[in-house]
This record gives sequence, structure tokens and C-alpha cells, in this order.
Amino acid sequence: MYIKNFSCLSLDMQKKPAAFSIKSWSDDDKPREKLLHKGRGILTDAELLAILIGSGSKDESAVALAKRILASVNHNLNELGKVSIQHLMQFKGIGEAKAVAIAAALEVGRRRRSENGEKVTKISGSVDVFHLLQPTLGELEHEEFWILYLNNSNTILHKTQLSKGGITGTLVDVRLVLKRALELGAVGLILAHNHPSGTLKASEADKKITTKLKVASAAIDIKVLDHVIITEKAYFSFADHQML
Repeated sequence: MYIKNFSCLSLDMQKKPAAFSIKSWSDDDKPREKLLHKGRGILTDAELLAILIGSGSKDESAVALAKRILASVNHNLNELGKVSIQHLMQFKGIGEAKAVAIAAALEVGRRRRSENGEKVTKISGSVDVFHLLQPTLGELEHEEFWILYLNNSNTILHKTQLSKGGITGTLVDVRLVLKRALELGAVGLILAHNHPSGTLKASEADKKITTKLKVASAAIDIKVLDHVIITEKAYFSFADHQML
């Protein structure tokens, strides 16, 4: 009995792979044709990935291959963006060229989110800090510590990476931070760093760094307004939790 609807496709393809290549599908079900005629928003993640893959093999369609790849990262596109070229090439049907194309497309998506974050020019609360820095810090596998320098209207004068790697008090050059603040005429600082583990709890090292910069800055009438810990999907604010 032949397929009556798309929802049955993946099961039937496993039974009769050669008979059900994408070429034999109706135009309404082909990913490229769907995108052209119905718009990109209607496609599933697997169908979009299948377009990047281009073609499957005699054993499975590009969509079926895309579904297997997505299943390996729990259908999480952010996680897919972190995997290596070598990981992608472990899938039958994915050579170096296809793996590079997938990685490049996901990087374009990450940079697009980053550009949206760059539109934040004024900080009205911790959520603005998250939107600004999450595209940069949210998916990193190592920790980075950043500082935002603000004027008296909470407009961002400058943002910079202070350190990369494990966060300890020894990595904070207070004199350099304050020298830059004076050069910019900043009156406020916002500290931010990421937790690759995903935990939204401030460590003792996080607290010590905050106190160290807060005390030093206060001596020259510059205020530490917040310290925001950023993860892939959420954040923790010292200011919101009255920890400053």
C-alpha cells in the first residue's frame, strides 16, 4: 500500500528506501519546492537541513538523513551549531563539503543573532545585557568575562572582553578597567560572563570579582551597576537579586 500522507514517510522509507527518494515526492512535499512556493517559515528544521545536504543516498533521502543528524543533538539547532566537522562526517552521506556547508550555514545564523544584539545601545535592565551578549557568549564552551562601559544615560560607550578562560580574581586587571573607564568618561560599569555549564548560580569567584571591581570603582565615583551571568537560554543578574 503506498503512502497517503507525509507523516508516514519516514517509516515507509525505512522499509523501501530506494522507492521513496525525494524526486518521487509530490512538489508539495519537496523541501526546495515548498520553500519556493510556500515560504521558508513553513519548512521543518529537518527540511531546511535537507536543502543544505542536497541529496541523500540510495538508502535514505536527504530529509531522513537530516532527521538522524538532528536526533543526535536532541533536535536542538544551537547544539548542532557547536558540533565539529568530524562529528557531521560520521553520518553516512555527509562528506567534508556537505559538513562544511552545514557548519557555515549555522554560523551565518549565529552571526545574524549577534547583529540583532548589536542593536542594543542603551541598557535599561539586565534583560538588555542578555540580549546584547547572549549571541556572543551563550554558545561558548569556555568562559569569557566582558565589561560594558556606560555614560550617565546608561548608553553603551564601549564593550570589551576582559579575560578568556577560567574566571578568577587574578585575571581582573582593575587598573586597566578603571583607566579605560576614565578615558571613555564612563560613570557606570556592567560586568558579564558566561557559564558554559548552564548553571545560573554565582560562584564565590564571581562574587569576589564583583566586590573587587565595585570597591575600586567607587573610589573614583564609578558605579558597578550589575554583573550578569549568561547561559545559552537564560541569565542571572546580581542587581536583580540585590547582590550589589
